[in-house]
Amino acid sequence: MRPAHLLVLALPWMLACDPSPAQLPHLAAASVTTTPIDTGRTIGARFAPPAGFVRVPVAAGSFGAYLRALPLKPAGSPVHLFNGELKGRQDVHAAVVDLSVGTSDLQQCADAVMRLRAEHLYAQQAFDRITFHFTNGFEAGFQRWAKGDRIKVNGNRADWKLREMPVSFTHENLLSYLKIVFTYAGSLSLQKELDKSTPPDLGATDLQPGDVFIRSGSPGHAMIVVDAAHHPDGRTAFLLAQSYMPAQEIHVVRNPDNPELGAWFMLNDGSELRTPEWTFRWSDRRRW
Repeated sequence: MRPAHLLVLALPWMLACDPSPAQLPHLAAASVTTTPIDTGRTIGARFAPPAGFVRVPVAAGSFGAYLRALPLKPAGSPVHLFNGELKGRQDVHAAVVDLSVGTSDLQQCADAVMRLRAEHLYAQQAFDRITFHFTNGFEAGFQRWAKGDRIKVNGNRADWKLREMPVSFTHENLLSYLKIVFTYAGSLSLQKELDKSTPPDLGATDLQPGDVFIRSGSPGHAMIVVDAAHHPDGRTAFLLAQSYMPAQEIHVVRNPDNPELGAWFMLNDGSELRTPEWTFRWSDRRRW
């Protein structure tokens, strides 16, 4: 569990994605049994866009291209928690991303978004861009961690300790770095970061893979757009992925209100974005 004795730095744990029952839209039983399941092993291969829609173009090496190529577990795989147990609700997901969840209760909602962002940048060897802020504002960068410095937390204060470990840019060390990020960052700090990077003129219809729907608070939640498609009439369809509480495998979610769409959601369809376990305002969308 995340340290409960820290006041501000413990906020990510207290602000985790654990909604009240009123915030949980439940899936109709038909949506679990009538949606056809493809056997493709990536998001792009498994989820064909709705009829008449064409996937939005993404540049090679971009975050959107990375998300569209995320590997998936075999069709029909259940979602597991960090401890190996099954998630209580298995009617939420349309596919499970084939990415480790770890053995601690850390990689929850906002953490999963940060994990995907970090994995993309790591694959691009953009080590200097892998950086996240703790809830108290401390900036934790992977490049400094990889060069051997380590972070010491004392109460609400975090500081770097110089050259504590050998230089290592391995993927194993990236996961070690992310464990401390997940411990002391969360939806509150991530939303502050995304508030700074989101263009002020982000259009209501300009949705892209990599966009994040996020609501910080107690509770809070974050979900990431992993693919999108446009229709000639101006409509936009998109796929969403999440982790949840307790920490669990990242998964693509089903559309609870329109099961005939499978996992695809329609931008600005209705007054709110209703997902299986959370409801967002459309204005909750942010961009890296």
